[in-house]
Amino acid sequence: MAIKASEEIAEIWKVFKQDQSNQALRNKLIEQYVPLVRYNAERVWAKLPEGVDLNDLISAGVFGLMDAINAFDLERGVKFETYCVPRIRGAMLDELRTMDWVPRLVRSKASKLEAARKAAEAEHGRPPADEEIARKMQLSRKEFDKLKNEANAVGLVSLNKKWYETDSYKDVREVDILEDAKGEDPTKSIQKRDLMRLVTKGLNRNERLIIILYYYEELTMKEIGTTLGLSESRVSQMHSSIVNRLKEQLGRRRPEFA
Repeated sequence: MAIKASEEIAEIWKVFKQDQSNQALRNKLIEQYVPLVRYNAERVWAKLPEGVDLNDLISAGVFGLMDAINAFDLERGVKFETYCVPRIRGAMLDELRTMDWVPRLVRSKASKLEAARKAAEAEHGRPPADEEIARKMQLSRKEFDKLKNEANAVGLVSLNKKWYETDSYKDVREVDILEDAKGEDPTKSIQKRDLMRLVTKGLNRNERLIIILYYYEELTMKEIGTTLGLSESRVSQMHSSIVNRLKEQLGRRRPEFA
């Protein structure tokens, strides 16, 4: 599918937002941005255990894309690509939480592992070592370790699931009682924000976005180029120039940090 010129797609957006019941224009927008769905689906899918269907993620992502198209506000001054990706990925994660993808796989592998462990324990009269369980299952150590890791996979749960009811209008959900062991110290967030403000001071819009997207959002140069409508080489060139300028500016201010 050929990517439409920016002027043409901008006109499609303008007309569609005047009449969002126009199915033909909605379909054109979906066709324009559906490569983003596949790209993000493949990135999510690559981190999942075997057995998850990539097409299921893509289907969920398309629904997220459609929601993003409906909700997008042209007046916000944000590129649609930047706006829609969190919604696409969120739709995929919601799908994973509801499709019971891990338990079916995990239960089968975990039950086989547990049966072999019990058989080996009965044979040796003590808790067996991994090597003994592997022999019982006629697996190499590498194959056994892979099976063990997959059997220990953790299923996804919805954080909106009700934990218990209260007398108030608002029920307590899983997310309300879940401890965030990796929670960041609030003072670090403030320091990070102050540092970002210091570093990006004096940069123009594109330069600020390059720094934020590269160092804070951890996007690649190619992804940043797609977001800003620039080539990957141009983003890399601008990044090098920004870094050199920042080194010079911060070098002059070194006494302030002593």
